[in-house]
Amino acid sequence: MAAAGVNREQRWSLAGATALVTGGSRGIGHAIVEELVGLGARVHTCSENAAELEESRRRWEEMKLPVTVSVCDVSVRAEREKLIETATQTFDGKLDILVNNVGRNLAKASVECTAEEYSHLMSTNLEAAFHLSQLAHPFLRDASIAGGGSIVNISSVASSLGYSTLAVYCISKGGVNQLTRSLAAEWAQDKIRVNSVAPGGINTELQNCRKYVVKNSDA
Repeated sequence: MAAAGVNREQRWSLAGATALVTGGSRGIGHAIVEELVGLGARVHTCSENAAELEESRRRWEEMKLPVTVSVCDVSVRAEREKLIETATQTFDGKLDILVNNVGRNLAKASVECTAEEYSHLMSTNLEAAFHLSQLAHPFLRDASIAGGGSIVNISSVASSLGYSTLAVYCISKGGVNQLTRSLAAEWAQDKIRVNSVAPGGINTELQNCRKYVVKNSDA
C-alpha cells in the first residue's frame, strides 16, 4: 500500500490552513476543532452559550492550541455575518475550511409543532448552513491549501430515514444533504469541495434519550 510506513501527520497535514467550525464548545464540534488543530490548522469556533465557550477557550489556551472563539447564535442572520467577519479578520482575510456543525433537534408530534418551532429549527439547521456557505464562498474560492477550499456539513442518518415525532428535524437534515449536493456541483468550478457527514447516534451531551437521534446543537 502507498501509505505503508507513512505516519498520520505525513498523510494528513493541514499545516497553514484556517478553519471555522460552528458549535465547537462541546460534543461533535469540540472533537472536530481538536482534530483539525491536531492536523495543523488554526481554528475559530463559536457557540451561543458564552459560559460554555469560555470554558473551552481556557482549556485550549492551557493546552496551547491555536483556537479562537466568538459567541454566535447561527439562527440569526446578522450574527452569522458577524461570525464570518470575525473569523476572516482573525485569519488575516483567509478561510480555507468551513464546518457547518451547529444543529438543533425537535422531538414532538408533527401536529403539535408550532410555526415558531419550525422556523427556528430550519433557520438553525438548514438556513445557517446555506448562508454561512454563501458568506464563506469568496474566501474559500481563494483558499491557499492544496486541493482548494472545503465545506463539511454535519447531517444525520435522520436525513434519509423517517422517525416518528422527528419530522422537522428529518426535513432539515434532508435539506442539508441536498444543499451539499447542489453546492458541490455548482462550486466545483471554484475548486471548493462540499461534503456532508451523516452520523448515527453519538454519545454527546445533547444526545436525545432516543438512541437513534443525533443532536449536533452547539456540539
